[in-house]
Amino acid sequence: MAKKTTKKAAKSNELDGKEFFAAVTLIEKEKGIPRHYMLEKITQALVSAYKRDHEGVTDNVFVEANEITETVRMYVKKEIVEEVTNPATEIALAEARKSLPSAQSGDVVRIEIKPRNFGRIAAQTARQVIIQGMREAEHSMIYDMFSSKEHEMLVGTVTRVDPRNGAVTLRITSDGESTDAYLSPSEQVRGEVAHEGDRLKVYVVEVRRSSRGPQILISRTHPGLVKRLFELEVPEIYDGTVEIRSIAREAGSRSKLAVWSADENVDPIGACVGPKGARVNNVVAELGSEKIDIIKYSDDPAQYVAAALSPADVLSVLPLEGSKSCRVVVPDDQLSLAIGKEGQNARLAAKLTGYKIDIKSASAAHEWEEEDALAEAERAAQAAEEAAEDAVFAEEPADGEDTLPDDEAPAAEEPAEDSTEEAPAEEASNDETPAEEAPEAPEA
Repeated sequence: MAKKTTKKAAKSNELDGKEFFAAVTLIEKEKGIPRHYMLEKITQALVSAYKRDHEGVTDNVFVEANEITETVRMYVKKEIVEEVTNPATEIALAEARKSLPSAQSGDVVRIEIKPRNFGRIAAQTARQVIIQGMREAEHSMIYDMFSSKEHEMLVGTVTRVDPRNGAVTLRITSDGESTDAYLSPSEQVRGEVAHEGDRLKVYVVEVRRSSRGPQILISRTHPGLVKRLFELEVPEIYDGTVEIRSIAREAGSRSKLAVWSADENVDPIGACVGPKGARVNNVVAELGSEKIDIIKYSDDPAQYVAAALSPADVLSVLPLEGSKSCRVVVPDDQLSLAIGKEGQNARLAAKLTGYKIDIKSASAAHEWEEEDALAEAERAAQAAEEAAEDAVFAEEPADGEDTLPDDEAPAAEEPAEDSTEEAPAEEASNDETPAEEAPEAPEA
């Protein structure tokens, strides 16, 4: 060692080391930050602080933290040279032999550094590095904890309500870790009013990383919240005996739930409703008296669509081939019920089944036949027109044959017609010419 440490200084360093490790242990208990992570960040902070005060320092500074002896020491490595050109990395041979008589040129010595001798700016740098390291560790722990809770339901306590737009901040907790989450107005149930201190069940849509820490996107309107609430209230859904095949929801107004069970002895609808409706009533109360229709899922599209339009009665369902659409006939007095207020019942049924649903009353069902007949006539007319065009194309000369334009074709035939019609006139004139010229005699 280039410098000797007195017993008093060693004792002071040992005491500082004990306080240092006691502080690290306390942070680990309070914040849950791993011990090795804190030691790494603190050593980085000490090195950064030293480099701040000493120009030209490279990677020749390091920190030794001994958890067994509870000591923390910082060293700088310097090469022994005859003539010093960079004091940050080199030491003169004469200076090195003062503490190490056997030192030779080219050797590398370790010189202990006292962190307490750092300047004010260097100390602030170390402090910022440590605080930033702790913040990053907390953010990483929160992200790892809540990213595993995506698409799950958590309970949060309202800590703040924004009076301007009604946004709500909740403190949500999972496995001992807690953080704030933002519930935007678009993700709140219409008509639901939250107050500070209220406890709300929310659905975790997504967890994102950001420079300010993890962002947890939560919702009270997501259909997944209905599913998680039924899993909480219905043991048969939780253990897989009853399956939720599809959910369609308009938050605050109405939801439709399609359930199914592979066990023939289990009634999936009855299991969800519960004794005297207790199970479904608990879910309805949590959702602010939102209406819930529970139907039985079926692989038969006709049965599935008919059930989805509940509570309206359905006379017939005709799935159209080649498309995810169907025609539904209902009694005349059930048409408004099947469509629902502002089309809500039919809209939710379409979302639930994935089919485009066209509904008519029994008295108006004949309109479909007229529409089909008109469409068939149009198709027949179009087919006839296409057949005629194909026939015209078939009469055209084949490639390679000599053809003339339409405007030149008649001109080629005109001479033949003229010679045929004028032939008798020419013959008559030839016969008359000798008769007229016979009396004439040549002059003497």
